[in-house]
Amino acid sequence: MSAPAYPVDPNKNGAWAQGGYPQPGYPPAQPYPNAQYPGQQGYPAQQGYPGQTGYPVQPGYPVQPGYPVQPGYPVQPGYPSAPGQQGMPGFGFAPRPMDPNMYNASQGNVYNRRGDDPKDDEEELAASGLGGSFNDKAIRHAFVRKVYLILMLQLLVTVGIIALFSFHSGVKNFVRENMWVVWLSYAVFLVTYISLVCCTSLRRKWPGNFIMLSIFTLALSYVTGAISSAYDTDIVLMTVGITAVICFLISLFAIQTKFDFTGCGTYLFVAGMVLFVFGIISIFTYSNIMHTIYSAGIALLFSMYLIYDTQMLMGGRKYELSPEEHIFGALTLYLDVVQIFLALLSLSKN
Repeated sequence: MSAPAYPVDPNKNGAWAQGGYPQPGYPPAQPYPNAQYPGQQGYPAQQGYPGQTGYPVQPGYPVQPGYPVQPGYPVQPGYPSAPGQQGMPGFGFAPRPMDPNMYNASQGNVYNRRGDDPKDDEEELAASGLGGSFNDKAIRHAFVRKVYLILMLQLLVTVGIIALFSFHSGVKNFVRENMWVVWLSYAVFLVTYISLVCCTSLRRKWPGNFIMLSIFTLALSYVTGAISSAYDTDIVLMTVGITAVICFLISLFAIQTKFDFTGCGTYLFVAGMVLFVFGIISIFTYSNIMHTIYSAGIALLFSMYLIYDTQMLMGGRKYELSPEEHIFGALTLYLDVVQIFLALLSLSKN
């Protein structure tokens, strides 16, 4: 079956009637080959793109005229020193050096800080005056010798003043006629005692500590000598001997016993407060019995304090004195001995 015939334009060529669609009106048609774009090889007219081969130079960014004025960023040359990054020097941070000892495991203690080492705790106790490192026996022996040497000098001064006030009648009369000197000496004793006990730097710093201790010793020795001048010479000498024997035996017991008295400070303080109140009451209700009880209580209390202070001095207990506290150690032992002597002297009157 043949296709129907289309009408033929009489004005056109005969080829139209043959159905080939030659379209004679479009001779340069050239059915869509590359002939239409032969001149467009990479867009030659656009001269700005052929040079962009991988953006090697970035011609639009090398100068950056708006940024070189900022003084804080002059060293940032495209971050070329990124592998080093030595503390980011362009931002003003100095390089942070690595401490070679921080993580050096060969030193045994990686974190050698205060508190991690037991020796640091001992140093803290030593600074407080209630504890110190007595692991070295040589240090402990030297400390004990120094304390007892100071104590012996104090006791020699006190015994000499007691003997002067007891044997010399002129001095004895002077003391009786000038009691204000006794009260002044007692006030000086209290001030120096409180200062040495409360001010750690004062009793550790030379020569102020020895000056204060000397004033303390002279003031208390004068008070002790004035009290001794009111008793017979024989009683005073006998009391001195008894005090020496008792203190020696108590010190020997404190050194040899295994019982730790350094933890009994609270009980001794409470006992002292009780005796203090009892002494105030006995002033207004005086009697020989109350006076005897009070004197015996004072002697017993300071005997216990002598044990307590001796063990604190010797070390090796729950609490111990620092090796720097030789002034404090001598002060406490001296006060214990003098109080025991005065208590025994008061008992001898009855």
